[in-house]
Amino acid sequence: MPNSFIRLKGDPVIWVIIFALCAISLVEVFSATSMLSYGHGSYWQPFIRQAALLAVGIGICIGMHYVPCNLYRYITAGWPIIIIILAFMAFSGGDVNGAARWFKVGELTFQPSELAKGILVATVALVLSRNREGNGVNKTAWKYVAIASAPIILLIFKENISTAVFLCGVVFVMMFVAGVPTRQMLIISAVGVATVIIGVASLKAFPDRVDDPFYKTTVGSVFKRMPTAKERIFGHSLVITADPDSLVLSDKNMQVVHARIAVANNNHGIGLMPGNSVERDYLPQAYSDFIYAIIAEETGIWGASIVLLLYLVLLYRIGIIANNCGQDFAAFLVMGLGVLLVGQALLNMLVAVGIGPVTGQTLPLISRGGTSTFITSAYFGILQSVAWSGVKKKTKAPSTPASAPQPAKEAEAPAPDNAPDDLPDTDPALA
Repeated sequence: MPNSFIRLKGDPVIWVIIFALCAISLVEVFSATSMLSYGHGSYWQPFIRQAALLAVGIGICIGMHYVPCNLYRYITAGWPIIIIILAFMAFSGGDVNGAARWFKVGELTFQPSELAKGILVATVALVLSRNREGNGVNKTAWKYVAIASAPIILLIFKENISTAVFLCGVVFVMMFVAGVPTRQMLIISAVGVATVIIGVASLKAFPDRVDDPFYKTTVGSVFKRMPTAKERIFGHSLVITADPDSLVLSDKNMQVVHARIAVANNNHGIGLMPGNSVERDYLPQAYSDFIYAIIAEETGIWGASIVLLLYLVLLYRIGIIANNCGQDFAAFLVMGLGVLLVGQALLNMLVAVGIGPVTGQTLPLISRGGTSTFITSAYFGILQSVAWSGVKKKTKAPSTPASAPQPAKEAEAPAPDNAPDDLPDTDPALA
């Protein structure tokens, strides 16, 4: 076994999950990128690109897992910086698929919202740890969490509504786990539900077309993603019909329809086997947002279930790490990242099988991508750092330096000159 693997620290189960997800990514991205291969003129080009991105991502993960977890509190220093970047993006970001989510520098592109997720989780974790009180947090903690969260979530909301709503859920779970008083959590829940209901109802008031003059105004530009949200909630994103023959395939429902066809076309649950997907040539974003549908088509129920199980085991192991963590900040950080990663994976799967509207969330460490692969790898590195350096230390009897005088103890014989400096954790006589 290579020495590099021997030196890996942290949770061994999570390392297995990381490499398993990377292996699945290579196989499925290679299978799902036939259209990209045709455009590049090389069948291997997308595979080589993804392999290179994953190799860099694994390097980032390994490097970050050696950093002591208490140093990750300095991630919060990026809070004002990411707000400035997101504000800049809101007015001059690169337009991709109708949304200004990309920051372009020459030929390089970067999606700041992916980085903002981790900074937000770290900031909320720090706020909660600073407000610890008994087995929970004090009554003012939620106010500071709101102050830390609101700017980032609102700026993301302008261009990516689903991500903003998802981040609200992540922050809510972090507050619940941290022990925010029940009364306050109930009030926050009521306000959140009311906001969602009012927001969905108000979508009817917005124009349907993005080229409507309203969205050209200063105020209207803030809501230019509303037609997309309106279509996904009230339109064809769910494609619920009792008569399949009456369904008319269009550009608006193409993703959802072909995703469902892919899931259904799984050879009676056995799968068509990797490389034999039919819908990869018709399903937009088959290698990204809808890669789980291709996994279900090619590997059947067993393959789709294994992917789901990997993420659920990941969440379980993260819970164990948080429970064994001796630092409040590290425990909240690892739980926040766990909810972020696993929650995003579950959203992606729900969309792929047609249970929820299209959200644009990728499958962590499996979907093809640059920014998302690197950031996700960094999150896994932080998880392993906490698993290694954040564990509770065993309580040991204090050792006395050799140079210090030995105080005499009543009714006890003096220790011999060759007594060891460190006492064992458990008295053998009591074992």
